[in-house]
Amino acid sequence: MLAGVAWILVVAVYIVAVGARDQAAPSDAIIVLGAAAYDARPSPVFRQRILHGMDLQQRGLARVLIFTGGYGHGARYSEAEVGRRYAIAHGAPADTILVEPQSRRTRDNLRFAAGLMKERKLSSAIIVSDPLHMARALWLAPLAGIRAVGSPTPDSRFASTGARLKFLAREVVQLHGEAWLLVTDEP
Repeated sequence: MLAGVAWILVVAVYIVAVGARDQAAPSDAIIVLGAAAYDARPSPVFRQRILHGMDLQQRGLARVLIFTGGYGHGARYSEAEVGRRYAIAHGAPADTILVEPQSRRTRDNLRFAAGLMKERKLSSAIIVSDPLHMARALWLAPLAGIRAVGSPTPDSRFASTGARLKFLAREVVQLHGEAWLLVTDEP
């Protein structure tokens, strides 16, 4: 039991450490992972991701922005489309934006984004997400065929200690779940 607790703590420290590093470097694309959207408006979490992705693009680190994320329950717009619309409304050039509107989870965000990249002969990407989500995203990226670095949002909307601990616990579980899916070869 003690070994199990120690393992969970090691994984949690790893997740926090990866999320504390901004590795943004010149790449072919910037993949902004989806988050909740309220009809045509991005949630505060998604808005931070969009703005950070736009900042990286404006700094010249990549020309192409890829927004990911499917439709929430009863939504008129996919998360990806909400991201695209928000970015264009705030000055991003429309002709540099791609959308992946099918995915419902991180694994699929990256798999479908990889398909868009392959069609355009793009191979490297900066992944944008929340700090505590970055370890899982970066672990899944090579499995999707993407050479990736991470650039977590500088300001997480998960501000309270309770919210961050809950998010961290979820990521510990999700990372183990992704590893299980890999071992069992489930899609």
